[in-house]
Amino acid sequence: MTPTPRIDAGALWRDLMHSATIGATPEGGLNRQTLTPDDAVIRAWFAETATSMGGVVQTDSLGSQFAIFPGAEPLPPIAMGSHLDTQPTGGRFDGVLGVLAGLAAIRALRAAGIATRHPLAVINWTNEEGARFAPAMLASGVHAGVFTPAYALARTDAAGTSLAEALAQTGQTGAMAAGAQSLAAYFELHIEQGPILEQEGFDIGVVTGVQGIAWFDVSVTGSPSHAGTTPMHLRRDPVVAAAAMIQAIHALATADAGARATVGRIAVEPGSRNTVAATVRFTVDLRHPDAQQLAALESALQDALPPPAGAQDCAVTIEKIWHSAPVTFDAACVQAVEHAATSLGARHRRIVSGAGHDAVYLARTCPTAMIFTPCLGGISHHPAEFITPEQAALGANVLLHAVLGYDVLDTRVTKA
Repeated sequence: MTPTPRIDAGALWRDLMHSATIGATPEGGLNRQTLTPDDAVIRAWFAETATSMGGVVQTDSLGSQFAIFPGAEPLPPIAMGSHLDTQPTGGRFDGVLGVLAGLAAIRALRAAGIATRHPLAVINWTNEEGARFAPAMLASGVHAGVFTPAYALARTDAAGTSLAEALAQTGQTGAMAAGAQSLAAYFELHIEQGPILEQEGFDIGVVTGVQGIAWFDVSVTGSPSHAGTTPMHLRRDPVVAAAAMIQAIHALATADAGARATVGRIAVEPGSRNTVAATVRFTVDLRHPDAQQLAALESALQDALPPPAGAQDCAVTIEKIWHSAPVTFDAACVQAVEHAATSLGARHRRIVSGAGHDAVYLARTCPTAMIFTPCLGGISHHPAEFITPEQAALGANVLLHAVLGYDVLDTRVTKA
């Protein structure tokens, strides 16, 4: 009888802890932003590891890495993956788990002597986080045709370095055209980044879709003046105006249980303690699982700007820089995840992702689903982000068996 493949929990945890040494911060987290020297180190390790396991690693023009492992039939590969880049103050598992669990699944199949019908792919997508180059999920967006390669390559970081320049500096510009690799399906394992699974006592989240996201950049311009000599009633203070707007934005989300609104970055210029500011710039992140409600939230945001009467006479500009519509994942892929969780005895529930992931864009190109594992306190994008070795192994086992189930289920004759 063919042995039932199981993830080597120890090997997966060792890979995760090795990854945690690359870009490590004193607080115990990671700062491995995309296309930095540390990112280049982990990419080289990923390619070397995949190659040693029998994979062929290709890199596309946006730097995304595709490790392809042969199957028994000439079909497009079933892919597993996520990202290896992190937030500036990121944790050790966000994104990384999905990539390394893919390698762990390949290792388990090799140990059990199992050959799948489809080739299998493990993918590391460039710039999922969007921390260095906005918007997020940039390379998977190009892969799916949401962004053009030219648009992506022209994105710049805070220092003015373009994505194209960062690719060249780190040697990550690949020969394969972005979007050229066809996929039969895509499965992404990720930490939940929220508290629901832990609070409700579930081992696995069967992700049915992802809520919609809209990002905005707001600029509020007033009149700089001396803090000691300018009477309060004569000031045009953009800080006061921005504060009123931010309160109004917060109120928009609290009025709708499904809505989320976040101001995550604020910059005051010139930034002098004894000068009334000239300009305040801030970001707005709006989210909702319903497309119509997200549109209504965006419209309400426009109504909340400029600031309420009496909150200073300032000029306001708002630029929408990114929109990701709500996504519903493929029913057969979701069923494959659910069946895998059931067969492994994992307590599971269906869940909608509150965070964006590369799977959002992959769903436009091939059947897609996601798997969540709980994380401690729901904390993510922070050094305190944590999962246990057992949680990592169970998530990876669900990933492995979902892929195996879909490999049997997918009887299409489309050739690679």
